[in-house]
Amino acid sequence: MTIIIFVLVLWYGGLFFQSFFLHRYAAHQVFTMSKTMERITFVLTWIFQGSSYLSAYGYGIMHRMHHAYTDTEKDPHSPSHDDNVFAMMWKTKTIYQDINTQRIAVDDRFTKNVPQWKAFDAFASSRWSRVLWIGLYILFFALFVTAWWQWLLLPITFLMAPIHGVIINWFGHIYGYVNFKMKNTSKNLFRFDFLMMGEGYHNNHHKHSSRANFGVKWYEIDVTYVIIKILDGFGFIQLKPIPVKSNKH
Repeated sequence: MTIIIFVLVLWYGGLFFQSFFLHRYAAHQVFTMSKTMERITFVLTWIFQGSSYLSAYGYGIMHRMHHAYTDTEKDPHSPSHDDNVFAMMWKTKTIYQDINTQRIAVDDRFTKNVPQWKAFDAFASSRWSRVLWIGLYILFFALFVTAWWQWLLLPITFLMAPIHGVIINWFGHIYGYVNFKMKNTSKNLFRFDFLMMGEGYHNNHHKHSSRANFGVKWYEIDVTYVIIKILDGFGFIQLKPIPVKSNKH
């Protein structure tokens, strides 16, 4: 039971910071936070993503490119232009690393206000950091495994963030239902997103990319948004007001 709880903590903890910090803050900036809070969140993202830590800078820019070029040849990750899930993962990894190390030129529209902490990212993304986390995961499993099959969960702890990405960027463009007909293949994976904490409402998000709440229907509960509202209520972050559209005809 200890191993199951450990994997679930890493799954939902890493997923939350990917959705809350990397996606909704770094890429879409649906809320603001102080520089101190931002630095704290950088560190918490490293702790919960561990060996699969993703840079806010690399993720934020790549995700903006995904929205700008969805399902075209310029899309960093699209089932429409990659032969299989592994080809898409490799392409995504390559583009992410090129952005993060600034080996490729990126349009200014994709880099505007994306948070960056170069010194911390250099450490958190280093081979030594990843090896340290992998070693800690192996040690934890060695101490608490009670059945052989639990070892099968170990690779998931190593690759948690890429697995989260594959679920949305591959399966979220192939399977599910659609609330909004769009010129892309984005779909909602679940009617209640118990697995991806709101990220599974991918079709909704592509329609309203600057909306903090990814749920649209009453049953589409966005757990990450619920936590965001609580953090906003306590003053840790500040949600941006939703612009009111005129209904004049």
